[in-house]
Amino acid sequence: MLALAQPTRIRTVRMALTRRSTLAILAALAAGPVVARQELLDLAYSDSSPRNLLDIHLPRGDGPFPWLLDLHGGGFRAGDKRLLPVPPQLGESGIAVVRMNYRLSNQARWPAQEQDVLAAAAFLNRHGPDLGLAPGRMALGGRSAGAFMAVSAALTLVQDGRPPRAVVDFYGPMDFGSMDADMARMDGKPTRLPADSPKSAESLLVGYAVGQRRAEATALSPVGRLRAMRPGTALPPLLIRHGARDRIVPPGQARRLREAWQEIDPEAPVDFALLPDEGHGSVGFASTRTRGQLAAFLARHLAG
Repeated sequence: MLALAQPTRIRTVRMALTRRSTLAILAALAAGPVVARQELLDLAYSDSSPRNLLDIHLPRGDGPFPWLLDLHGGGFRAGDKRLLPVPPQLGESGIAVVRMNYRLSNQARWPAQEQDVLAAAAFLNRHGPDLGLAPGRMALGGRSAGAFMAVSAALTLVQDGRPPRAVVDFYGPMDFGSMDADMARMDGKPTRLPADSPKSAESLLVGYAVGQRRAEATALSPVGRLRAMRPGTALPPLLIRHGARDRIVPPGQARRLREAWQEIDPEAPVDFALLPDEGHGSVGFASTRTRGQLAAFLARHLAG
């Protein structure tokens, strides 16, 4: 039994938690005196998979705090939430960071991964006050494959009338059907299998060769979903950062997302930049400048 009722600082809670034990912790947090918590680790947000765990990193001070739900990359078949940075600039801006794991493509086919993101968002909004989070003051973001899932889940929430306050895309694939065409426009050789290959990360996620069912692969991707939406639909603010030299996910994918977003909602703020000397997830994305831009964007759109 985890004793959370003691009025002492708890920096880290790490257990192999089931959903039942997670709910017991929430009950203890709600019932006990105020506890200064910096991290809550490996909370179970769903029973769909043992991977359905998340970490909460809170700023110092009194909450509840606005929060970024952040998704790791790894080609849909690898990766872990612990590999994601927790930029200090976000904590300094009063923004909590939630890192989550989701089912991988060798465990479940799409859209199981988006369903995991939606389940985590619902869990955090439902239990937010007990966890130091402000319900509804959420941004969805991710890197590479995680960005694909974050943008997809954001569009589902928009269509359900529960949009996030902001969306962040760091070098994510946004239209599976056009990835190889975008790559062909770049100088140099790609450093990955063609997306059209039956063994590509994208094909393994959806369960068929993208090149054989291109229209279907585009339709389920964020760009295709945006094209199917009614013009004038209100979209959240969007931040896009992509490496101009990315030979894993070509920068044309970022341009396609920006254009599709602005076509549906020309009034939605879009903060777009290609980092001229950067590749896929290279060091520039961890720079003080990029992290500061992320913190400023989130602080602006999660305020109030």
